[in-house]
Amino acid sequence: MKFEDIEIEDVDFEAMLEESFKKSDSKSDLVEGVIVKIVEEEEQAIIDIGRKNEAFLPIDQLKDEDGVMIFKEGDTIDVVVTGNRGERPMVSHDMAKKRAALNEFITEYDDEQEYIIEGVVTKKNKGGYVVDCEGLEFFMPRTLSYLSSKIDAIGKKVKAVIVKVDKDKSSVVISRKELIERDKARVQEIVDKLLENKDIVEGVIKKITSYGMFVDVGGMDGLVHYSQISHKGPVNPSKYFEEGDIINVIALDYDKKKRHLSLSVKDANPDPWRDIDSIIGVGDTVTATISNIEPYGVFVDLGEDLEAFLHVSEVSWDKNVKHPKDYLTINEEINVEVIEIDKEGRRLRVSLKTLLPKPMDAFSQNYKVGDVVTGVVSSLTDFGAFIKIDSVEGLLHNQEISWDKSQNAKDILKSGDEVEVKIIKIDKDAGKISLSKKALEDSPVKAFTDTHKVGDIITGTVKDQKDFGVFISLVPNVDALIRTEDLHPIKADEIEKGQEIRAVISFIDANNDRIRVSVKRLERQEEREAMNQLNMDQDDSMTLGDALQGKFK
Repeated sequence: MKFEDIEIEDVDFEAMLEESFKKSDSKSDLVEGVIVKIVEEEEQAIIDIGRKNEAFLPIDQLKDEDGVMIFKEGDTIDVVVTGNRGERPMVSHDMAKKRAALNEFITEYDDEQEYIIEGVVTKKNKGGYVVDCEGLEFFMPRTLSYLSSKIDAIGKKVKAVIVKVDKDKSSVVISRKELIERDKARVQEIVDKLLENKDIVEGVIKKITSYGMFVDVGGMDGLVHYSQISHKGPVNPSKYFEEGDIINVIALDYDKKKRHLSLSVKDANPDPWRDIDSIIGVGDTVTATISNIEPYGVFVDLGEDLEAFLHVSEVSWDKNVKHPKDYLTINEEINVEVIEIDKEGRRLRVSLKTLLPKPMDAFSQNYKVGDVVTGVVSSLTDFGAFIKIDSVEGLLHNQEISWDKSQNAKDILKSGDEVEVKIIKIDKDAGKISLSKKALEDSPVKAFTDTHKVGDIITGTVKDQKDFGVFISLVPNVDALIRTEDLHPIKADEIEKGQEIRAVISFIDANNDRIRVSVKRLERQEEREAMNQLNMDQDDSMTLGDALQGKFK
């Protein structure tokens, strides 16, 4: 119930009370009766109350809680006349018991003592409500109820204080308003005291929820939101506290309309970020406790109300860490190195792997360029395959798979395959290793150079054309380049794929599998060879003539 919904108006209290408890005669409705007959089949009893006509009483009022009859015909019982059915009166033994209990309570009532009761609203009339408290019925005027007419109060549990007892009329008046007003005054006094100096006070945790915890401070409950628990940021309170714990808090604010008191635990404790430089520094090695593990990283508690983040990439030198939980567990203590302090963002980053031996150091000690090793395919990409050797990975690029340039890693390998490779490069600083599979086989270019040399005339088929020249295939897996300037007298725009071209070998680099040929040089070479042949022919003719001339002199 919101206080703004409460209706309070001036009413003639005496008239209202009189109307609520008015009877034809205040004592005459409570009488003694004799059970004349118990009629089981009609579920009622006939009671002689000393009037012209005998009265009816529901038979269940003569039984105990287990339905066992506790009275018999001829017994005398107290009853209250509740009405008439035709000419016969209707009576109630239960109401008589309540009236007797109420009279006994009123008789023993002490004016010097305060009585606070808890009961249930059972009836409503023009003047107010009837509240049942353990079988006693008290009257609560509407103006003292703090109950809104907008809601159905029947069945509602209420707490109230007795404000008036009328022994003559056998009535007791109670007030819920009195207790509520007292509680409001008490709350305001507590709030004023808490907010006046913002002092640190002790509180007892009453209840812990997912969004915070309720703390009792001097008889009033306040909420510590989960964002007000730690300087680390929002945390789950159940990980740090238990119900019943005594903690220090500071009052932040009070919403009178909602009657909501906001408290803070973190403001009652020193902020470590104010003196962060004196607590921790970049490069420090600290012991941390793992508080939370996520796929993207781990949150660790450094103490001093500080929390740091360990990114998944900083967990291990292994680049294939799928989830940190495969390496770490909640509440595990680990040593980490502080690698970043963001004062403005109040964030700390730490690393675990920087305190671990670098796998690359061990690899470079055990292996060298040129070594042939066996590894396992850990992953495949469009550009090659990563091969795991011991605890590091090397790249087997598609260009190093086979001398057949049409093949790539995905064509001949799959994850988990064992493969023999040759180490062709180790970059320790960059942490990169280059591998080759084709280096274990003889180069087709090298085999080609065993039977060919610079100056040889060859015929090749156009394979590809670029701005800088034309690639021709000489034999399977052996290509040669004709630079654009070496195509003459062939024009570049006349070249077609598959076209045969005769040229002369102008350059061979077997180590790097490079061959260049030239059409232009072929033309000059053929001209030179023709001239040489012509000169040789001429020299031979002159020598024969001279020889013959000498013989015939």
